Parts: sequence; structure tokens; C-alpha cells
Amino acid sequence: MLNKQKLSLSIFFPCYNDKGTIAFMVLEAKKVAQQLTNDFEIIVIDDGSTDGSRELLSALKEQVPELKLVFHEKNGGYGAALRSGFKAATKELVFYTDGDAQYDVRELPLLLSKLTPDVDIVNGYKIKRSDPLHRIIVGYIYQYVMKLVFWLPIKDPDCDFRLIRRKVFDKVSLQSSTGTITIELVKKIQQAGFRFSEVGVHHYFRIYGKSQFFNFKRVFKTLWKLMFLWLELMILS
Repeated sequence: MLNKQKLSLSIFFPCYNDKGTIAFMVLEAKKVAQQLTNDFEIIVIDDGSTDGSRELLSALKEQVPELKLVFHEKNGGYGAALRSGFKAATKELVFYTDGDAQYDVRELPLLLSKLTPDVDIVNGYKIKRSDPLHRIIVGYIYQYVMKLVFWLPIKDPDCDFRLIRRKVFDKVSLQSSTGTITIELVKKIQQAGFRFSEVGVHHYFRIYGKSQFFNFKRVFKTLWKLMFLWLELMILS
């Protein structure tokens, strides 16, 4: 595990209508970070929330001076939020997970324990998915197909619980604005020659809001974009 004196850590959360969970995530992130290092920042990318999330975050900033806020005036999509988060991060290690509390930020030390000198990214994988049955089925199919067609090196490319060395982004440039960014991220990191490790993490039922992905229009848009992403990364690159 990394030396606490040398650990430099950015933690960020993409947030879209996560008013019921985002404050908890920020406060828990601060507790975890303080146990790991004195050199940390917490960033929330609010991607055009309309449920009062950004007003809550603005008030929370008075209690958490380490909190940095990035507000998108309009909803740009999950990929746009992640790209803003990676751009805003200034520390040597960058950790992110979603603001909906389906992952537990207190498990961040599990990732750090796998970040040996020869590893550049530690990716979580869901020990057990806690979602409605239809989402579990679709999720496993998606996971299997993405691993197969993109030749991905990890078990669960759809698990947004990741710790990445910031130097990775000196070589990896992301373009996606939708949820396809997770596939783009993993594949481009692999193609750039960076090294992966994995660790199992817990996944919890959503307690606030609803998934932005599971509607026909969004699924169709994602599949359409994945086709072009496959051509770009597997054929043209």
C-alpha cells in the first residue's frame, strides 16, 4: 500500500439529480481521504441537475473546504461529466465513482491495496449486482459482449469504481459524452500499454432517484455509439 505521506489523491463524483445521496458521498469521501493522506481534493461534477443538487452542494462547500464544484449548465451526459472530472483532478491518483451511492466510497482502500508500482489502474468488479432482475440480466449480457467484442482485459468494464494514475491521461484522450465512455476509457488505457489490477467491491440498491440509462431511446443511442466506437478502436486505430 502507498505511503500516506506521499499519497496525493483526487476523488470525484459525477452527479445528475442525486440530491438524496451526493452529500453523504462527499462527507464519507472526506472521512476516507483523511485516513489515507493530508493531500486530497474532492470534486463533484454536477451535470445539469434539476432536483436541487447544486444548491445542496453549494451549501455543503462551506462545511467541506476540500470540495471543488464544477457545474454544467446543461446535461451533457455521463461521458461529459467524467471528462470534466478527469480534467478538474489535480492530484497524482484519481478515484471516481457515481454519486448515487450504489458503490461504497469507504472501499477505496481496497483499490489502493492493489496499486503496486507496476499497476496504473485498479478497477473494481461487482461481487454481486444489487438491481432489479431485468437490469441484472441486461448488465451481465452487456458485460460479456463488451469484453468479447472489444477484447477488454478486466472482468467488469461497467463497474464505475476506479483508481487511476493521473499520468495515464497524458496519453489517453477521451471523446465520448454518453455511457460508452467506460468502454472507451478501459480500451484506450489498455491500448496505451498501461497495466490493470482488479478487486471485488460491493454494489447496493439505488435508494434515491432512478437510472438514466434504462429507457429505449437511451439504450438505442448507446448501442449506436458503441458501433462507431468499435470501428474507431478495433479497426481504425
